[in-house]
Amino acid sequence: MLHPMLSLVLMGGLMALIAASVKRIPEGQVYTLRRIGGQTRTLNAGMHWKWPLIERVIHRIRLLGNVVEIELPLASGQSLRGAVYVQVVDAQRADPIVDSIDAVLRGRIAHLVTEPATEDDATRNRRLKAELNREIGDRGLLVTRVQLTSG
Repeated sequence: MLHPMLSLVLMGGLMALIAASVKRIPEGQVYTLRRIGGQTRTLNAGMHWKWPLIERVIHRIRLLGNVVEIELPLASGQSLRGAVYVQVVDAQRADPIVDSIDAVLRGRIAHLVTEPATEDDATRNRRLKAELNREIGDRGLLVTRVQLTSG
């Protein structure tokens, strides 16, 4: 027979292990888990079981919309300011790029913006949206809106 205090400690440890194994994913989010061996899996919204010491959450991906603030200096002395709105369409394909999406978008916009400005803001924003979707669409992301103004 076990000592009552040892029984309580073992029962408490078992309860803590069970509590650490259950993961609740909120609506509109996807979590990516990585195992010790390098395997990954994604969990959609709801209650899920995870291995507490074997798997860890590496990304919490918002599906509903992400905003990337843009401020780029232009060669003419002006700057390009505004926001790019991005939505995750496929979390598995977006997982490798989700941490660096800000830098990727800023780099691509800097490359795509023409100098001197030969088009108005609305035309440039439509063109940038189409070009960005063409380039990052295969990575599971969708640019829903580009709102950049020069000034």
